[in-house]
Amino acid sequence: MGEMREPLRELIDCGLPQALEVMGERWSFMILRASFNGLKHFEEFLSELGIARNILSNRLAKLVDHGILKREPCADDRRKIEYRLTDKGFDLLPAMIALRQWGQKHGAEFVAEDPVLVDDLDRLPIGPVSILGHDGRILKHTDLNMIKRADIGKRVDGTVACCAPALDHGDVVDIEAAKKAAAG
Repeated sequence: MGEMREPLRELIDCGLPQALEVMGERWSFMILRASFNGLKHFEEFLSELGIARNILSNRLAKLVDHGILKREPCADDRRKIEYRLTDKGFDLLPAMIALRQWGQKHGAEFVAEDPVLVDDLDRLPIGPVSILGHDGRILKHTDLNMIKRADIGKRVDGTVACCAPALDHGDVVDIEAAKKAAAG
């Protein structure tokens, strides 16, 4: 991936080890998947996931401690607690979908999912999770590079790139127009 590589022994300066510290085991992902599917109560998680009570309690506490879930009193019975996804928790959705799609593609067995995850607008299956450039181009691993922060925007030919406006939720990108603009 280019000119530099990450200092692999430096666990603090990379987001991946920090993410794995929170989410790096199976039950945390299964609880998160259940949360995305609308489960909110301890007993629901317990019965739907088939997880041991002590493990569930431990994992829920860890997800709450890290701000992925929040504990709230139930609206209809203040004695009960609901576990709800936070914005930080919802930010894990693309990673969850990417892992799911990877499992479908490379898992030991073919998985024909039913129900199917679709775009609510047209009710068609979602596309593969992709790495997007700042301008919306779909990038391959050969398009990626590691550089020093001070060199951001400095092209190999000496010219300087400026950033395109950031994409927002629901933005539609004209890939062909982005390619032409990038070519100059």
